[in-house]
Amino acid sequence: MREIVLDTETTGLDPLHGHRVVEIGCVELHNHIATGEHFHVYLNPERDMPTEAAMVHGLTEEFLADKPVFAEKVDDFLGFIGDAPLVIHNATFDMNFINAELTRTGFRRLPMERAIDTVAMARKMFPGAPASLDALCKRFGVDLSGRELHGALLDARLLAEVYLELRGGRQPDLAIAETEEIMLAEVKERAREFRSPRAHAPSKEEIAAHEAFLATLQEALWKRA
Repeated sequence: MREIVLDTETTGLDPLHGHRVVEIGCVELHNHIATGEHFHVYLNPERDMPTEAAMVHGLTEEFLADKPVFAEKVDDFLGFIGDAPLVIHNATFDMNFINAELTRTGFRRLPMERAIDTVAMARKMFPGAPASLDALCKRFGVDLSGRELHGALLDARLLAEVYLELRGGRQPDLAIAETEEIMLAEVKERAREFRSPRAHAPSKEEIAAHEAFLATLQEALWKRA
């Protein structure tokens, strides 16, 4: 099963207020495991970069000035994600921004049903606990040493590891298969050769042995019947 882990960086919090996507990072998964294939692009937002946003991801107007606009990379982006489900942390945020860019360039919006929201997964698994990417990385022991600032590709790679843990850990299907093999092996070890059933009625010798045993008992209940 192919899935795409997706993350974006933007100029702000709301595309309806004119904010734009400035970075897209995607990581390909096969059966929930990263394949090494990825898509990454910096984008010129064709507007200023608010200081608050630059402090989060470190991308400045000067750095983005010579980067392509979304319209120049949209075909590459859509070609990479194909029709795969999209694994996103706080999916509504990123999907709204991606869809705003697609609408602006005349492309069809991506349906929200394609998104797998890892925030929702984490809140269901750990009710009341912090569900940020940082918090989940710390919970699952994912290395955060290279994350001084937010970055779309770096965060997508971190999220791929977190998603794997939220799905049950590395190679969950293999663990199930191994358990089944062990159970089958135990059944085989317990298997015995078929024996014909013996007659239920006791023999004369068995009856005599039983009577001799009862004679050794005082006030045996069997004698009262």
